[in-house]
Amino acid sequence: MNTPPMDLEVGWGHVEQGLVKLKNIIEGRDDTPMNADDFMMTYASVYNMCTQKPPHDYSQVLYDRFREEIEKYLDQAVMPSFRRKHNEFLLKEFLQRWENHKVMVRWLARVFHYLDRYFISRRSLPSLRDIGISCFKTKVFQELRFRIRDAIIALINQDRDGNQVDKSLLKNVLDVYIECGILERQRDFYEKDFEAYLLEETRIYYSRKASSWIRQNYSHVEDICHNYWSKAEECLKKEKEIISQVLLSRSERKLMERVQHELFTVYSKQLLEMELSYSLALIKDNKMEDLSRMYHNHKITQFLEPVSNMFKEHIIAEGTALVSQGEDAASNKASNEISARQQVIVVQIIELHHKYLAYVTDCFSNHFLFHKALNESFRTFFNWGPSGLSSGEMLAIYCDNILKSGANGKLTDEAVEKALEKVVQLVAYVGDRDLFAEFYRRKLFRRLLVDQSVDEDHEKWILTKFKQQYGGYFTSKMETMVKDLGLTRDIKTEFDQYLSSNEIANPGVDLTVTVLTSGFWPSTKTVDLNLPSEMVKCVEVFTDFFQRRRKNKKLTWIYSLGNCTLNGNFEPKPIELIMSTYQAAILLLFNGSDQFGYEDIRAQSNMAENDLMRVLHSLSCAKYKILKKYPSTKTILATDEFEFNAMFTDRMRRIKISLPPAEERRKTIEDVDRDRRFAIDASIVRIMKMRKLLSHQQLVAECIEQLSRLFKPEVRAIKKQIEGLIFREYLERDKDNPTFMRYLA
Repeated sequence: MNTPPMDLEVGWGHVEQGLVKLKNIIEGRDDTPMNADDFMMTYASVYNMCTQKPPHDYSQVLYDRFREEIEKYLDQAVMPSFRRKHNEFLLKEFLQRWENHKVMVRWLARVFHYLDRYFISRRSLPSLRDIGISCFKTKVFQELRFRIRDAIIALINQDRDGNQVDKSLLKNVLDVYIECGILERQRDFYEKDFEAYLLEETRIYYSRKASSWIRQNYSHVEDICHNYWSKAEECLKKEKEIISQVLLSRSERKLMERVQHELFTVYSKQLLEMELSYSLALIKDNKMEDLSRMYHNHKITQFLEPVSNMFKEHIIAEGTALVSQGEDAASNKASNEISARQQVIVVQIIELHHKYLAYVTDCFSNHFLFHKALNESFRTFFNWGPSGLSSGEMLAIYCDNILKSGANGKLTDEAVEKALEKVVQLVAYVGDRDLFAEFYRRKLFRRLLVDQSVDEDHEKWILTKFKQQYGGYFTSKMETMVKDLGLTRDIKTEFDQYLSSNEIANPGVDLTVTVLTSGFWPSTKTVDLNLPSEMVKCVEVFTDFFQRRRKNKKLTWIYSLGNCTLNGNFEPKPIELIMSTYQAAILLLFNGSDQFGYEDIRAQSNMAENDLMRVLHSLSCAKYKILKKYPSTKTILATDEFEFNAMFTDRMRRIKISLPPAEERRKTIEDVDRDRRFAIDASIVRIMKMRKLLSHQQLVAECIEQLSRLFKPEVRAIKKQIEGLIFREYLERDKDNPTFMRYLA
């Protein structure tokens, strides 16, 4: 038996009964849930009307009526509910209606499921769920979007002003933007419809805020800046809270950039035009906390560049004042006072660096602009050098004093290492680093051989630091010098054992020989000095011992570095005399005769005239007059006569007779200049060997770049060495283009 087809109106009447029931439940007019019979009757009606043969297949009609029914519900029930609602109440109603609408669409999609499964899929039509969301967006969201957007911004501004708002409500409303965008495949819906407006409103809000803060009447500029930065800091914290609790994370960067732009970039010029008075005052008053707040709030290059420049100029001013004090000391005080004052200046410069390095690390989080400012400022004033001394020489003298103080127990190990660590940092600002290395090496030379009070652990410690910071080339010679001391101790032990087992060879004099590796120690002239017989015996015994054990080594005796202890048999009382080998060699001559003329002494000693004058002056004209000089003047002449002072006495039984040091500073600088010429030659050859053909200008530039880690070579010096290499046929000018250099293999 054939069943007659269901009439459209009859079937739709069954559907409407279900729709009325659903609407009453959603609107709260019916609290009884829809039972299974009601649902099945509605579903069966839709199914039957969609599966009947044409012309009774009502699939298209039902598809259209689905949209019409939703639109009617939105027009008649939903939209009127928004009348007279604003701000928070509008958002709550909107959110509730959205949730209800999703329930309704979900229920209807189940009832009209057959349409989704067959009719819609075959014809590639929008799904029922998409239609439901689209209707809500068109009928409700588009109509209310300006009011909703204004309400969200109003609540966000209330929160910015410190008022309590329902942030979860804001978060849920904004989620509607995301859902609508995803469902309608518009991933930029949130950005276009809300975020762009939020950014503009944020700009207006903070522009108004910043302007009002600037206009407020504070009694001092410092008050304006201090209050401005404090309030700006609070605003940034508040924005981060709003982003984390309300907005999408992808809005964070754009929103924070907008806030920072309005608070800092727009008004940075106006604030900086106040002579950067607040920032400068904070630096001068050591208010690091306030400086740190400024930096962490305003990491904006346009603002930080002027501040870093001010920071640099301030450091240069302080440093220049210290250098000027050194100049004043050089012109107004005695030489020994000058040296002490210079060391005080070095300490002050180190403290200055330590102070402003703390600013860079603690206040400015090691920002490259402030590191650059610190580096440039110290390189500017520190390399001037007060009273004619270079910065490298001053640091070398300071290191020498620190290491001597540590060895003598005046400073603890911790204090020595802390002071030396600061020196290592400061050496980075020395322009002529090779000059510092040479002065340091010569001071190390005296500590190791002359003073005999060095702490070897400290010496090794600072050399390790130098090596880590500036490379092995910087410390290779000095490391060998320290290493030689250890080898010398081993040799002394062997020599003592040799003498104890060979009494015939024992010279009868306590002898300690320091064996140095040639080429690593500062160059010292060797003189064929005529030694007294006692000393000759010592030299012969040690030479024989050394060559027996180290046949491939050759000894060269440097008497100018030696020290002796003599027993002076004076008539009042015997006194031990500690003096140099040169002094001892001259004084031992008087064992054979009580009086000698200057020329006799020079002939018997074979000593260089300059050295002989220094020795005779120290023995006859200085503090301890071991020899009497005739005539009794302060100047040594070739016609002078010298006599042993048998009546000499002193309250001490042991005295040290110092020998005035030779002029070393000039020689050090000359040696450095010579080494620089060699370094320039090596750099030029190294570059040309690799390039073969290179322009003169580029060769000079690359040479400067290679050598800048040790010193800053002058262009004139490089050109001079290039000409020398051309003369020695290492290079030649290119025949086709004379501005190019060609390497000759």
